[in-house]
Amino acid sequence: MSKSQIMRQWLQIALGLLVFSFGVNLTIFANIGLAPWDCLGMGISAHTPLNYGLAMTATSVVILLIDLLLRERIGYGTIIDALLTGNFVQAFNDLSPLKPCASVWSGIAMMLVGFVFMAIGMWIYMRGEQCCGPRDALLVGLGKRLPKVPIGAVQIILWSVVTVVGWVLGGPVGVGTLLSALGAGAVMQLVYQLLRFEPRDVEHRSVIEVNRRLFGR
Repeated sequence: MSKSQIMRQWLQIALGLLVFSFGVNLTIFANIGLAPWDCLGMGISAHTPLNYGLAMTATSVVILLIDLLLRERIGYGTIIDALLTGNFVQAFNDLSPLKPCASVWSGIAMMLVGFVFMAIGMWIYMRGEQCCGPRDALLVGLGKRLPKVPIGAVQIILWSVVTVVGWVLGGPVGVGTLLSALGAGAVMQLVYQLLRFEPRDVEHRSVIEVNRRLFGR
């Protein structure tokens, strides 16, 4: 693999994260409750000196350690995710002309559309083959250990656990939280079936492997 191919993959990862972040933005403007990871971040911030952003960063670090324990590869995709995703979501929140949904039904519709964009974004950047973001690496790592369980079902289980922990810590829970925990995985599974994509089959390259290609070491 050439250096130019690696650079193109980095751009692909950034593009995928942009699409994913747009999907997250839609779920926020759905205005029917925070998604599980956001709920967890707010719950942590309520019990620590950390604000929401720092709580999510700290959560990502802990998840990264779990990924290492699961022997998942850490690649440039993981690093790019950590650096860009939060900033992309914040930019969409600041610049979006959308107004929060005024009804539950319109919020549900917007949240489902957000799930589709999130799944497509994950598909784009996972195909960059330079490892997933910390939370997606956790999903894939768990999925590998549950090979007979559809990846969408693994997502439902993971998000359900995160939701319960966030709720216990006092994070805001609403219809959107439950919809995220139960519906996002199902939407992701449907999108991946349509795209004929199985994330557990992607051969990811770690930071060390890519550095060898870049610097010949």
